[in-house]
Amino acid sequence: MKNLFYTLIAAILLISCGNGAEKRTETASTDVKQADRIEVLYFHGAQRCVTCKAIESNTKALLDSLYSNEIASGKIVYKIIDISQKENEEVADKYEVTWSSLFVNRWKNGTEEVNNMTEFGFANAKNDPDSFKNGIKSKIDELLK
Repeated sequence: MKNLFYTLIAAILLISCGNGAEKRTETASTDVKQADRIEVLYFHGAQRCVTCKAIESNTKALLDSLYSNEIASGKIVYKIIDISQKENEEVADKYEVTWSSLFVNRWKNGTEEVNNMTEFGFANAKNDPDSFKNGIKSKIDELLK
């Protein structure tokens, strides 16, 4: 029952922020070999709701507190991408992003594993930041193995 409630809240927030993107995990390859790393990508538009801002601030707080060494070494890369800027259209199109979204992706041997964490973020970042941080931490730790 509790999960149904959180799912309903997440769906309402996604719709209210204009993002009806599905959660998807896929492997995409590229012609240019990328260094092995974890990419945490937070996409946002010009207009942002309270939950959108909470996703960004909680993600940054988590990364700064637990993964500063990995960020310094380039093992984890955190990017904040404003999709309202023309120069970010290509990356927004690549991930099929139309509004605020959060991805935690792994690049390994030139292949990208895409993990859309948007629904999870909208369900937890504002009202349950500890669960949000724990969930993102679990995903990052899983991908670092």
